[in-house]
Amino acid sequence: MNIQDLRTLLDYHYWARDRMLKALDPLTPEQFTKELGSSFTSIQDTLGHVYSAEWAWHQRWTGTSPTAQLPRETFPDVATVRRLWQKTEADVRGFLESLGEAGIERTFDYKTLAGDPGSSVFWHMLQHVVNHGSYHRGQITTMLRQLGLPAPESTDLIRFYRTRK
Repeated sequence: MNIQDLRTLLDYHYWARDRMLKALDPLTPEQFTKELGSSFTSIQDTLGHVYSAEWAWHQRWTGTSPTAQLPRETFPDVATVRRLWQKTEADVRGFLESLGEAGIERTFDYKTLAGDPGSSVFWHMLQHVVNHGSYHRGQITTMLRQLGLPAPESTDLIRFYRTRK
């Protein structure tokens, strides 16, 4: 793994995020918060979880280990999530660039939300952020289908690569 590979993964991650958010724009407040029985009960909670996890990883990289995910009230609607995430995207991209090629091998010590100690190589954590987002985008797609709404445009990695040709 090198820094260009990580840039590409982030490009994919935020491209897929934007496709997902576009599909969520038409939701009514009732649809956004409706309990649908997934691992996080609603689209609001699932979206909040994905964002909170990315935010928490960035906090760990900059020396603070959060003790809880951000509260549900942080995510009242899709527009708010989009604004928050765009700032975090800039922070994550900036942090990657500040590390440079050699820095992506750096090991970070942190605490999990439960307070347990952790230690991971940066590029492993960044890959995790992207993979975690993919997993939960799939859940959100299922929730949209449960509501009888269209799924996002394809967020498959190969589709992303094809769009970059």
